[in-house]
Amino acid sequence: MDKKIIKTHKAPQAIGPYSQAVKSGNFIFASGQIPLDPVSGNMAENDIKKQTERVMENIKGLLESENLTMANIIKTTCFLTDMANFAAFNEVYAEYFPENPPARSTVAIKSLPKDALVEVEIIAVIS
Repeated sequence: MDKKIIKTHKAPQAIGPYSQAVKSGNFIFASGQIPLDPVSGNMAENDIKKQTERVMENIKGLLESENLTMANIIKTTCFLTDMANFAAFNEVYAEYFPENPPARSTVAIKSLPKDALVEVEIIAVIS
C-alpha cells in the first residue's frame, strides 16, 4: 500500500491519534483543520471570518509542505456550529478559490474540538 504520513510545522500539530494528512497514490487526504495557530497553538478569536481564514491558511500550509496549492483541492467538507455563520464563512472561503472551486459539502454540527466555530477537511489531487 502506498501511504505517506504528512507532518508539517505549517499547520497545527495533531491534537489526537491522527495524522495531519496522508498521501496515497495521487491523492492527499487532510484531517479536519480547526482554527489553531500552528506557531502558538492558540485558537483564533471567536469570530467566524477570522476562524475561517485561520483554517484556510492551515490547509494552505499543509498543501505547501507538499509543493501544492489550493488549486489542487478537489473536495472539501466543511463543518459549522451555526448555519447563521454560513454567509460569512462563504465570503472568506471564496477568497481561497477565485476560480474553479472544489466540490463541497457543508454541514451544521453541535460542537467542534476546542469550541471552534468551523472545521474544514480536504481531498487534494497531485497533478
